[in-house]
Amino acid sequence: MHKSRSAYFSPSPWYVRLGNSLKRFPQGLARGAKKPPETSSAAAAALISAGFASFVMMVNQHFASAFKSYEDLIWNLGAWIPGSRNADPLYGEIGSYSGKETILLVTWLVSWLFLAWLWRDRKIKGNTIFFSLFFFLVASTVMNWHPLFPYLPLMPK
Repeated sequence: MHKSRSAYFSPSPWYVRLGNSLKRFPQGLARGAKKPPETSSAAAAALISAGFASFVMMVNQHFASAFKSYEDLIWNLGAWIPGSRNADPLYGEIGSYSGKETILLVTWLVSWLFLAWLWRDRKIKGNTIFFSLFFFLVASTVMNWHPLFPYLPLMPK
């Protein structure tokens, strides 16, 4: 009597099956979609809104550094994030950064929805996407550069 192959091998653990499926993952992407998207508006809206949100976050950083009352307002806005205010000196606190992150998140989502609605069913040129994203990210980075804005703190308090 001949034993079946399954009698010698037990079923693979879940992590082995997951690893094997991940090894095959890029092959599905290489085949491509049966019906590729005809517009680029959704991707353009997502990318440009992320760059715009990072720019708005740096504007908030400047206002919070310049005006203590604005920093307190921003901090209260981000109080919903765990660790925003923490009395334990071992762990510290996030501080007003939690409010800046909240504004970044809201700005990103609102601008994404607005741009997706504004550009629905349109083909946005790759140059437009690239240069808009490049402008916002470079502007955000330059706004964080201390020699241009000496009133910004070098280290968090």
